[in-house]
Amino acid sequence: MSYRTRANMMMIGVNVFWGMSYVFMKMGLSSLGSFTIIALRCLIAFFIAGLFFHKPLRQITRKTILSSAILGLLLFSVFAFVTFGVSMTSASNAGFLVSLTVIFVPLLHCLLVKKLPSWPIGLGVITTLTGIGVLTLKHPFHMNAGDLLCIGTALCYAIHITLTGTFTKNENPIALGILQLGFAGLFALTCSFLFEHPSIPTTLSSWIAILGLGVFCSAIGFICQAIAQHYTTPTHTGLIFATEPIFAALFAALFLHELFTLKELIGSVIVVAGILIAQLDNLLLKKRVHYQETLPK
Repeated sequence: MSYRTRANMMMIGVNVFWGMSYVFMKMGLSSLGSFTIIALRCLIAFFIAGLFFHKPLRQITRKTILSSAILGLLLFSVFAFVTFGVSMTSASNAGFLVSLTVIFVPLLHCLLVKKLPSWPIGLGVITTLTGIGVLTLKHPFHMNAGDLLCIGTALCYAIHITLTGTFTKNENPIALGILQLGFAGLFALTCSFLFEHPSIPTTLSSWIAILGLGVFCSAIGFICQAIAQHYTTPTHTGLIFATEPIFAALFAALFLHELFTLKELIGSVIVVAGILIAQLDNLLLKKRVHYQETLPK
């Protein structure tokens, strides 16, 4: 099994945790402010990850700190935009618009490398976006301030994925993954003191929500993302992120007793098909490399 395949499998595991995050967020928002939740999840993740992976932090450079601050600001923006965006639009519109990350990532990557994506990537993006639409979009579709914030979420997420792929090529991915959580937590804590009345969880459900968000969805999730992106491309990462609405729907059905309809099942199948189509890019690349190696020198 190649490193890229292992990295893609790791990213799918990350999306399982992020699918759970919607359940945890719903539990936490009943008693805590939005910025407070973001601050607690990021700072808990920062301290836990730093405790277990303290060795890479001993070798950080000024460049690593700067890169982590940029990623942390983007990460905070993603959390903030989606929290307020969902409060002003329908869940179906939000799910579709946030998933536009699948489109933004390959577009940003193409701008950076200055070339068009291969046909498997292009077809995979179109198929995946179609599946997301079937999975989350309902009629009628309206555009409001919340929708614009969700588009902003998708754009910030795409920039975060693209820059993570760039930074991890030259920096320690574990150090980046840990430090970005610390910076995101500091940005959120500052906003919590400015715009809310920060507090700690007082109920069992809110503690479960914060610890779930901090340990699984943030500490494990974002560090695994940074490690995985060292071995795979931002475009493949963006496509795999399209599985997040699927896991979110499954966990909502299991824990919140929301109905998983036939329409959602069909959309999930289309999303998986799009991801598999995009993986053809790896096979074609291997064939090209093998063909070139067999050519006479």
